Amino acid sequence: MTRIDFHTNVGNALLYACRLARKAYQAGQPIVVLAEPAKLRTFDEALWTFSPLDFVPHCPVESALAPGTPVVLTADLERAPHHQVLLNLGADVPQQFARFERLLEVVGNAPEELAAGRERYRFYRDRGYALNNYKQGA
Repeated sequence: MTRIDFHTNVGNALLYACRLARKAYQAGQPIVVLAEPAKLRTFDEALWTFSPLDFVPHCPVESALAPGTPVVLTADLERAPHHQVLLNLGADVPQQFARFERLLEVVGNAPEELAAGRERYRFYRDRGYALNNYKQGA
């Protein structure tokens, strides 16, 4: 069964997601980042700039390099080359999340992010998934 980790109260969700992607990369765990195309473009830019001392190799799923790249960005999980870790930056429950060993949900502080995060939490809980919660600083 997929392990599901909720990271809540994160403030800047994209910056926090960059740190999670870096952590997975440094741990040798390939990660797929799911979001709508506009958010993926913003996340791509953030990966280049969030830390001046770190490089997190990443590419879009459409790239020929995707199968060998540790961080793959996609809006379509059907094309995901890895199935270890999924980082969901979208508002909805990913349709194919159960194909992954682990799912990371990042929930920012904006009211719409909180509401969508609660909906996703209820969805997983109601289906019997054990949920791990990591609430960031108050």
